[in-house]
Amino acid sequence: MPTVVVMDVSLSMTRPVSIEGSEEYQRKHLAAHGLTMLFEHMATNYKLEFTALVVFSSLWELMVPFTRDYNTLQEALSNMDDYDKTCLESALVGVCNIIQQEWGGAIPCQVVLVTDGCLGIGRGSLRHSLATQNQRSESNRFPLPFPFPSKLYIMCMANLEELQSTDSLEYLERLIDLNNGEGQIFTIDGPLCLKNVQSMFGKLIDLAYTPFHAVLKCGHLTADVQVFPRPEPFVVDEEIDPIPKVINTDLEIVGFIDIADISSPPVLSRHLVLPIALNKEGDEVGTGITDDNEDENSANQIAGKIPNFCVLLHGSLKVEGMVAIVQLGPEWHGMLYSQADSKKKSNLMMSLFEPGPEPLPWLGKMAQLGPISDAKENPYGEDDNKSPFPLQPKNKRSYAQNVTVWIKPSGLQTDVQKILRNARKLPEKTQTFYKELNRLRKAALAFGFLDLLKGVADMLERECTLLPETAHPDAAFQLTHAAQQLKLASTGTCEYAAYDQNITPLHTDFSGSSTERM
Repeated sequence: MPTVVVMDVSLSMTRPVSIEGSEEYQRKHLAAHGLTMLFEHMATNYKLEFTALVVFSSLWELMVPFTRDYNTLQEALSNMDDYDKTCLESALVGVCNIIQQEWGGAIPCQVVLVTDGCLGIGRGSLRHSLATQNQRSESNRFPLPFPFPSKLYIMCMANLEELQSTDSLEYLERLIDLNNGEGQIFTIDGPLCLKNVQSMFGKLIDLAYTPFHAVLKCGHLTADVQVFPRPEPFVVDEEIDPIPKVINTDLEIVGFIDIADISSPPVLSRHLVLPIALNKEGDEVGTGITDDNEDENSANQIAGKIPNFCVLLHGSLKVEGMVAIVQLGPEWHGMLYSQADSKKKSNLMMSLFEPGPEPLPWLGKMAQLGPISDAKENPYGEDDNKSPFPLQPKNKRSYAQNVTVWIKPSGLQTDVQKILRNARKLPEKTQTFYKELNRLRKAALAFGFLDLLKGVADMLERECTLLPETAHPDAAFQLTHAAQQLKLASTGTCEYAAYDQNITPLHTDFSGSSTERM
C-alpha cells in the first residue's frame, strides 16, 4: 500500500543532541538517518511500494511525489531547509489532499509522521486544534480520521520520559484514537543516539514493512513466493469475540475452475504473487522484479534460468482461461489468476475471499466441490456446452418474488382498477379476477390496511347493482361472494384474515359446464 512520509522541519527539530565521541547532531539529523534506513530497506524488500515525502512546519510542501525511486527520496532528505513553528494539522490536511488526488478514497495507505513531539504554540498548535475540534463546521473539519483506509505511525525523535514531562504523548495518542485506533506511536528507548534511532525504525519495519513470504503448493509442486502488498489480518464482525484471521504461509491449491464460472466475485483485497528464485545453496537470488541496477539484472538473469512452478502456473492459467482456488486457512479461500497489465505483460494475482464455508453463493460450499471425475456424468456436457454453475438457491430470494408495492397512490389505484375491469367481464375472467383479488387481499393484510378490504368490498357490491340485464347470472353471485369474504377479512379475526388463505370462486349451478346445466 502507498506510503507518505511526513517530516517535521520546524525549528524545534534543530535542537542539538550530544553524542559522545562524535560531532554534534541535531534531531533532524537523527530523523534523516532513520528514514534513510527505512528507504534502504524498502528499496531492497519493498520495490513495488509507492512512497512520497512531505515536509511541514506552519505550512506543508510535497518534496517528492509518489515514486519507486528511493535514491530520489534519500537525496531529498539532505536538501531539507529549516522553517518556523510546528503545525501538525496543516500537515495532515496536506497528506489527505495528496493521497485523495493520487489514489482516491478506497486504497489503504500508510502515513509515517516523523516529529520531535513538540506540539507547536498558539493558533495552529495541536493543543489548539484538538480543543476546537468539536466547534467546527463540516467544511473546516479536523483531518482525522482520514477519508480513506489508513494507518498512522508517529516516529518521535524523543524518549518516553521527555514526552511525558511535556504532556505531548497524550495529544499524540489522541491522534491515533481519532484515526479509529489504526496506527502506533514509536519512541526512542534510552538516550538519543544513532543506534537507538535505528532500533526504533527497525520496530516500524518489523511491524509494517516486512515482506510476506509463503510457499505455494499444488500436489508435489512447490514454489517460494512473495505476496505483495502484505495481506492484512481480517476480523470477522459477526463473531462474539472477534479474533483477527491471518493467512497461512503455506498456500495450498485445492482445485481449478473456469473463469466464467467464478465470474467477478467480491474480494477483500488483491495481491501480486512474485516468485522467489533460490540458488543451489538455498540463498535468495531475486523476486522476479526488474530493476535498472546491473547487479539486479544479473541476478534476475540467473533466476530466469531456474525452473519455477510459479511461472508454470501463471502460464497455464493464462492459456486455459481458469483460476486456481487456494486454501488460505481454516474455512478461508482465495483465487490465483492471471491479470494483464497490457497486451504483452501480465501478472499472477491472488484475491482473498471473505472467510467462511460459502464465500461465493453461486458455487455452494467450498468443501463440497470436487473433481469432474467424481461425477456420474460430465457436468459441463460432452461438448463443453453447459455449466453446473450458478447453483440455484434452495430458498426463493425475497427480491426475486413478485411483491406488491404501493409506494405511490397510482400503484394502489392501478391494482383496484384491474380488479374492477375483471369483475365486469365475469364469468369469462373468473380465474384472473380471483387471482388479482387474492394478491390485493394478501398485500392489505401484510400492511395492516384493513380499510382497503372494506372499501373494495363496497366497490364490488356497487358493481353488482350496476350489472346490465344481459349479464351472466354467475357474475352477480361471484361479486357478492367476493365482497362478503373481503368484509370478513377486514374484521381482522384470525378465522377470516389468515394471510395464507385464498378466496376461492363460488361454485354455482351456472359455473359448471354447459352439459351439466342441461
